[in-house]
Amino acid sequence: MKLLSTARSGIAALALVAGTIPAAAAFPERLITVIVPFAAGGPGDTVVRIVGEHMARTLGQPIVVENVTGAGGTIGITRGLQAKPDGYTIMVGQMGTHGAAPAQYPNLKYDPAKDFAPIGLMAATPIVIVARKDFPANNLQEFVDHVKRNQDKVVEAHAGVGSVSHTTCTLLQSIMGTKTTRVAYRGTGPTLNDLVAGQVDFGCDQIVNVAPQIQAGTIKAFGIATAERSAAMKDVPTTSEGGLPQFVVSAWIALFAPKGTPQHVVGKLNDALVKALDDEGIRTRLLDLGSEIPDLAGRTPDALQGLVVREVARWTPILSTAGQ
Repeated sequence: MKLLSTARSGIAALALVAGTIPAAAAFPERLITVIVPFAAGGPGDTVVRIVGEHMARTLGQPIVVENVTGAGGTIGITRGLQAKPDGYTIMVGQMGTHGAAPAQYPNLKYDPAKDFAPIGLMAATPIVIVARKDFPANNLQEFVDHVKRNQDKVVEAHAGVGSVSHTTCTLLQSIMGTKTTRVAYRGTGPTLNDLVAGQVDFGCDQIVNVAPQIQAGTIKAFGIATAERSAAMKDVPTTSEGGLPQFVVSAWIALFAPKGTPQHVVGKLNDALVKALDDEGIRTRLLDLGSEIPDLAGRTPDALQGLVVREVARWTPILSTAGQ
């Protein structure tokens, strides 16, 4: 009887294992939602729509973008974190939501380094100092001088406390030694709209977002915060060339899943991401926007986890001492 019981237990265990294999292999069986924690038209939104288009073909299921705005992207990230960890709801995170947010939001409802299953880095996006097209300066040094002389009149616009645009302009203002009025928007898209309309004076934004407007002449660019000029905007000098070498910074855009998402699901999502970034058509579109594409080693979940840890350590002291 004992042998029969053991045999039955063994058969039951094998049946259970066999039953899980098709389920594991089946992902995904329906559409995947990607939460973008900023308004449509912003850098994260643009990049994930380009990359997600190819990922959907690899995965064999549609990828739908849901824009959930507010609080520098932390509202959308919090919603994504609370989703069922099955791979069908993932989110776009970036330097603001997963690097700067702990220093900006004392009551933040998540830990960037502990509460997510990293999928992979999609792109890095250099930061550009931009202003309304009739801003009274012709180069970066004149821009700095004008802002210093008119701190009580000049208005900076950003996409919300803790966002990339807010974080990087906090760094810029601390370097310049200025404290201007700062207006928060619900995403980089609305911010850019008012900058083009001349309702605000300047901001710091990702090249992915502002390159078309710079090329069209609807806004001015005073410097790109990279070591070398961007191939997408060769006429825009680097901040080092313009006399502000301390301001060298790039943002990044990545995919995360809720903590507890099965490893095989994360692996399939990462594989689709890697394939998308290897596609020449996708690469061309991203490079034309001024994005920097991570190499193979930089696209792994482990690489993204390490990046998050380093970014939190980097931005916390800067933002804690610089203030809002």
